[in-house]
Amino acid sequence: MDDTGNGKMRNLNKESLIIGSEMMKKQHLFINGKYLMAQTYSPLYSPYSGAQIAEVAFANKAEIEKALQAAEQAKKRMATMPLHERATILERFVELLKENEKQCAELIALESAKPIKVAEGEVTRTIMTYKLAAEEARRIHGETIPMDAVPGGEGRIAYTIRQPLGVVVAITPFNFPMNLVAHKVGPAIAAGNTIVLKPATQTPLSAYFIAELLQKAGLPDGALNVITGSGCVVGDQLVTDERVKKITFTGSPKVGMDIRKKAGLKKVTLELGSNSALIVDKDVDIESIISRVVDGSFAYAGQVCISIQRVYVHEEIYQHFVDQFVTKTKDLKLGDPMNRETDISALISKRDVERSLLWIKEAKALGADLVTGGVSENNILHPTVLLNVDPKAKISCQEAFAPVVLINKVTSIEEAIELVNESRYGLQAGVYTRNIYTALNAAEKLEVGGVMINDIPSFRVDHMPYGGVKESGIGREGVKYAIEEMTELKLIVIKN
Repeated sequence: MDDTGNGKMRNLNKESLIIGSEMMKKQHLFINGKYLMAQTYSPLYSPYSGAQIAEVAFANKAEIEKALQAAEQAKKRMATMPLHERATILERFVELLKENEKQCAELIALESAKPIKVAEGEVTRTIMTYKLAAEEARRIHGETIPMDAVPGGEGRIAYTIRQPLGVVVAITPFNFPMNLVAHKVGPAIAAGNTIVLKPATQTPLSAYFIAELLQKAGLPDGALNVITGSGCVVGDQLVTDERVKKITFTGSPKVGMDIRKKAGLKKVTLELGSNSALIVDKDVDIESIISRVVDGSFAYAGQVCISIQRVYVHEEIYQHFVDQFVTKTKDLKLGDPMNRETDISALISKRDVERSLLWIKEAKALGADLVTGGVSENNILHPTVLLNVDPKAKISCQEAFAPVVLINKVTSIEEAIELVNESRYGLQAGVYTRNIYTALNAAEKLEVGGVMINDIPSFRVDHMPYGGVKESGIGREGVKYAIEEMTELKLIVIKN
């Protein structure tokens, strides 16, 4: 296999293997198709056990510059690569992911404390995301414009094409360390861009493994570069560099808004915070939805952007809903993420446990009733349910990113919609109702990027347009939509 992306799969360099090797102890930078030693390394610890699992490179300015240079040098090769070649590389990569599903899931569970059965689900979604990217790579096209539709346009033929932007910077969070990388890397490759990827400090190992497999699948050297390190060092240098044409970021609103200020005229996609809400109407069969709602509240300990944080239930069924919800919540199994029986394991850091407990304490001080949870063991916060929560409490108006859910009573769906819209976030919301008028009214009035009727706000499949309004971000992901955001539309007019 040569470096142009043609031919069969490349063999990996022995030194680059992560799984089951010495590289688990020392993870180098991945730049221009190979691993490079860094000047500085930082220990990486398991969120669950606290044991050290790796030493990870912390890039300095010179090493970040190498990654940018590699991406810049590879951009012409990627831009001129035929669509079918981009698609074929992604298709080969999908097969490699399938061959390594078990290793991928174990990596996710190890570095993020995501329960192994949930990690396996993430790997399945990751495979689908790259498969969708391979398919969309073959469908990048423009359109013809009827110029004579207006006076003065006669005698001209016009059409549009989509061209790659060049160097894309992708900054990803810890909570979906493979699939949220896929939502940035897959579309970028399909569109013909090169990428500098900065994964979350806590979950870099899975990103490096992805880079290895893509290299093996035939991605040209420099097309994907992975660097880890301090956000204020790596992020600032990447965001402000003039060679970077696009920034795609998933993370906190504070960091996202800072990125937008520093980015200048670069294209920016921001997937930011949320405190997603669910509305339950009085006509709903509670037994048929309760398992789904509990899962949407506590999957991966609530560390999901669209995890249910607020539930507004009509007063006529409120108590029955609460009773059923609490019963199901108490059935959840807590423990080691590698145990297949585990539903909830450690939060990503001790600091997040402490913050969550303070928010629970504040809600109680403001009059909330704690009906289950509210305690922790090491880094595991027990799934927590609060009732009658003051809208001004942090657990209501900020993003918890923890296994904490509030359930409040409402007298009408209109009241619930108003409460949902009071949030400064607007990612997704869910509405359970049997009334089509109620459903359509809520869909129109809810100030969010996506409304899930008769489902939880946590629903997402990987080809749908995904993104929010207000402080939940700008732009849309979902492979087709991300490709549009990672290409430039060019108009060509030919006069006869």
